[in-house]
Amino acid sequence: MSAYLAHPGDMFLSLIEGIDESPPWSKFMADLAARTQARKAILLIHIANSSAEQEPTVVHVSAPRAVTEPALDHRRLTALGLHPYGKLRIGRVYGVEEMLNFDDKEILTAQRKALHDMGIGFGRWLRLSADGVADAWIMIVREREDFSSAAVAALSAIGPPLTSALRTFVALNQQRLQAAMAQSALRQLGIGQVALDANGRVMAADQLAANNLSFSDAPDGTATRRLLLPKSVQTELEANCAAMARAAAPSQAPATIRISETVRLLLKPWELPLPPGCTKPAAIGTLRLDHREDERPGAMLLRQLYDLSGNEAALAEKLSRGQTIVEAGQQLHLTDETARNYSKRLYAKTGARGQADLVRKILTGLAPLA
Repeated sequence: MSAYLAHPGDMFLSLIEGIDESPPWSKFMADLAARTQARKAILLIHIANSSAEQEPTVVHVSAPRAVTEPALDHRRLTALGLHPYGKLRIGRVYGVEEMLNFDDKEILTAQRKALHDMGIGFGRWLRLSADGVADAWIMIVREREDFSSAAVAALSAIGPPLTSALRTFVALNQQRLQAAMAQSALRQLGIGQVALDANGRVMAADQLAANNLSFSDAPDGTATRRLLLPKSVQTELEANCAAMARAAAPSQAPATIRISETVRLLLKPWELPLPPGCTKPAAIGTLRLDHREDERPGAMLLRQLYDLSGNEAALAEKLSRGQTIVEAGQQLHLTDETARNYSKRLYAKTGARGQADLVRKILTGLAPLA
């Protein structure tokens, strides 16, 4: 029985835990190298849709006896012209000898010398593919003695579980990308959010909320946090969360919780669907800071959207920030009459019915996200 199959539990555990490591599966690769008695090992992960310039994720592992030696260089291996990684049959373990160019003695000699210089006397390659969304390659090498059949079987046996873990890794990356996009847009608008359970405890908070709210550990010593609030405000928050959790439909009226003199939290029942197995929040608390995009990129975007001149766009941006036409004109070194003429051209080009409508168009358009 292979070393891997004899002790599968901790290998599976390192696969699961390794999804969230940086780089992923470092411990798993260390375990694999130990079980196969490899001197060095390398894991390459290439995610679909990544640009041609983007390097694959690389995990290097060395046995204790080789920690002072250079790690395997995947670029140098690629430059040797070995059997192309993409053409390796998925799930099959290849020996290094199978990947050499025996049709050209000069190239073969150069390949053997380069491998020798890298301390690769014997090696095994394994290619994995997760439904086209990601590919992975593992190489384990030794210097003086070939791998045992048990070691090769161990390498072969990791294929299916690592492929499953790779699918999960890609799915998690997609969710992280979606979350990052959403949080970036909200942060640009000065919006932060915190998810709360029926007892008013914090289940999750985005970065803007985390930076602008204070948290305390739960009294019972659990990892669940609470907002750090005066007792009366905390009681109000908990009562609203409990009511929203009991509501049969998201018809429970929103509530506002005063966090400080300048910050209020809008509390609404959770309305969005979650996959089965996910814990559903009772309420979402939303805070909004007095935040706007920088004027320069905002004005540049308005120029593109409405074919405005530089001064027209700058005037529009200032009007959207609450300035009067005269105040905005003075900051732009325009006479009052010139500023008013610009404003009329702004209304015509944007289709606004007046200053208030112009501000509405700007604030509900793309400029605040510039």
